[in-house]
Amino acid sequence: MVKPQLTIQLSDAQRIPQVGLGVWQASNEDARAAVRVALEEGYRHVDTASIYGNEEGVGEGLRDAGTPREQVFVTTKIWNDAHGLDTATAALEASLKRLKVDYVDLLLIHWPAPSQNNYVETWRALIEAKRTGKARSIGVSNFNQDHLQRLVDDTGVAPVLNQIELHPFMQQTELRHTHQQIGIATQSWSPLGQGTALSSPVILDIARKHDRTAAQVIIRWHLELGLIAIPKSITPSRIRDNFNVFNFALDAADLIAIAALDSGGRLGPDPSTFA
Repeated sequence: MVKPQLTIQLSDAQRIPQVGLGVWQASNEDARAAVRVALEEGYRHVDTASIYGNEEGVGEGLRDAGTPREQVFVTTKIWNDAHGLDTATAALEASLKRLKVDYVDLLLIHWPAPSQNNYVETWRALIEAKRTGKARSIGVSNFNQDHLQRLVDDTGVAPVLNQIELHPFMQQTELRHTHQQIGIATQSWSPLGQGTALSSPVILDIARKHDRTAAQVIIRWHLELGLIAIPKSITPSRIRDNFNVFNFALDAADLIAIAALDSGGRLGPDPSTFA
């Protein structure tokens, strides 16, 4: 039985489940097993990328679980070495081949790589991919306000979503506000702060209060803020626990306490310089 879960309607009317499975740093073998477990548990959203090197495993996990393709929201991404109209188009074809699917539900530019000055042409490739149906929705990852505005100014097409580093220690308030103004959904990568937030005394106190794990509290926090979270795990018990977040809620005091944890410190690269 599929557990109920929240979804968010994107600006193109497609709906994305608010909790998905991330597979960053998972091998093909581990990704295959994790995707199967997640889909059996009720997840309907899987996030991968060409640079992860595990699209084959993700595709195998999709088939192992036997869940109808149209019921699973699959995301992949164009890496920095494939920027440009023709190269991004070829990169998508390679991803589809590795996943063994006819389309992805969401295709993202992984990083703007501004020093290449080619992300607008890459975006044009994504616009064409949506037109041909090889990507149901198109968006970006790790784009800042200036990058987003340039896409809109140069093409007239706004991304439906921006996937950014976002966790209790890096809450991205200003960028989230920009997203709201443009109509872009916010998706959080490393939503648990790559594990660093799990030992926060504030989070642990809230977890005890609700009789939940620290991870469940943090994932619930993302949901309360209207964000989309893709916690990564290859451990079956944690995959299950991370999805068991739809039957409790944080209160105003919890949200205020977590808001105070924001320090603005990045765990990942700076999008303005990463190439």
